[in-house]
Amino acid sequence: MLSNSFKWKHFVGEIILLNVRWYLKYPLSYRNLKEMMAERGVIVNHTTIMRWVHQYSPEIEKKVRRHLRSTNDSWRVDETYVKVKGKWKYLYRAVDSNGNTIDLVPLQKIWRFYKTGEKLHN
Repeated sequence: MLSNSFKWKHFVGEIILLNVRWYLKYPLSYRNLKEMMAERGVIVNHTTIMRWVHQYSPEIEKKVRRHLRSTNDSWRVDETYVKVKGKWKYLYRAVDSNGNTIDLVPLQKIWRFYKTGEKLHN
C-alpha cells in the first residue's frame, strides 16, 4: 500500500503526499513548492519534489480513479427554476448522456461553470 512506500524515506509521508497533491491539484512549479515548504520550516530540494511526483503520482492516480464517477464526452445543461429561501432562482445542472448529474451551479456562477466544462471535455 501507499503507507509502506514511505519506509526508509528522509521525509515523513505526510510531507511527501502534501507536495505531490499540491503539485497535481494547483498550477505550482517544483520551485514554488520548495519555497512553500521552506516557509513552513521544511527544507527540501525542488528535484526531490519532482522525484516524489514521478514516483507517487501513478499510485495516487490508481487509488483516486476508482472513486471518480465515469462520464462520457457528451453532456448537456439543464436549466431549472427553483424556490430557495422564499425566492425563485435559476439552477443549472450538467447532465451526461445517461442522465447522471455531473454538477449543480447557481446562476451567479454559470460562466465559470461553462468554462470548466469546456476545459474538461476539450
